[in-house]
Amino acid sequence: MKKLTLSLSTACFGLGLALSQAAQAEPLKIGMITTLSGGGAGLGIDSRDGFLLAIKQSGNKDVTVIVEDDAQKPELAVQIADKMVQSDKVDILTGIVWSNLAMAVVPSVVAQDKIYVSTNAGPSALAGAKCNANYFNAAYQNDNLHEAVGNYANTAGYKKSFILAPNYPAGTDALTGYKRFYKGELAGEVYTKVGQTDYAAEIAQIRASGADSVYFFLPGGMGVAFMKQYSQSGVTIPVTGPGFSFDQDVLGAIGDAALGVKNSSHWSKDLDNEANKAYVEAFKKEYGRLPSLYATQGYDAANLILSAAAKASINDKDTFRAAMKAADFQSVRGKFKFGNNNHPIQDIYMREVIKEDGVLTNKIVATSFTDHQDTYAKDCKL
Repeated sequence: MKKLTLSLSTACFGLGLALSQAAQAEPLKIGMITTLSGGGAGLGIDSRDGFLLAIKQSGNKDVTVIVEDDAQKPELAVQIADKMVQSDKVDILTGIVWSNLAMAVVPSVVAQDKIYVSTNAGPSALAGAKCNANYFNAAYQNDNLHEAVGNYANTAGYKKSFILAPNYPAGTDALTGYKRFYKGELAGEVYTKVGQTDYAAEIAQIRASGADSVYFFLPGGMGVAFMKQYSQSGVTIPVTGPGFSFDQDVLGAIGDAALGVKNSSHWSKDLDNEANKAYVEAFKKEYGRLPSLYATQGYDAANLILSAAAKASINDKDTFRAAMKAADFQSVRGKFKFGNNNHPIQDIYMREVIKEDGVLTNKIVATSFTDHQDTYAKDCKL
């Protein structure tokens, strides 16, 4: 694992051992724990690539990034975090994709007065009563994209939705979010196993339920498996989902079965602002592929950290936290600000899967929420 870390930092991005040994007036060491192997690897790889692209573009020679693979295992993520804090002496941690891993790692990290910046996971517990001045979420609160689709379902005329998600914190947040804004009745509510790949039983339930719509949150390979099986089943009930179930990292694997599906996101490659246009082109040039939502959140998270480092020393925690809170950077989302609980207040869009130049991608078709804040902020005492 150590060899992997050095290889990622030096060979690919010039940020590793050689720089960390060089004289640095104000060094900043970032530990990135993310999923680089197993079924969820694509999400972590995108998060890493977006984050490191921003660091590379900055030209900041005082920043070192250590990247390690949690293999989507909470116990391994905890071990890596302990090592990064105690042995590697990192200043900031980031990168966890999965909410169950975040809940295993973040409370201990922030209690040791280390700053944690989320590039994805946004469990409700950390947005509400367990919020912390050392915890910043540069992505969203887990419920947000699901709330947006629940809101959209009303305007689309859906009256009887069948909803399903994996049985872990982000899954329960997902369906809670959908139900918070959806005004119709439920034809069914199912929690599946994390990592499940066979959805024949669930699809049979959907077929028999009398539903007029299906909403699902199944990240990574789970969503790919579900959509392929759903398409092959002959069930024609329309499907909706959050953006990460129909984003660039999975659309190629899903194939044409995804065409026309409406999905929610706080970012899309066709957002009309200069920062986003430059980012999409830079990511394509660097990696030879279009960026995903996960990559974009990693990119914004890195630029958020860099914006604070330009204003304050990490050794002055109060000033550094204030600089983080100010979020004085050019987000590819356009406007970006933090609420009282250090989670974004942001617009959330509805997108449609299309084919563009032979490649499956998304375009914005509506705005579901403007300046949307999560419901748990009211419970945060910050």
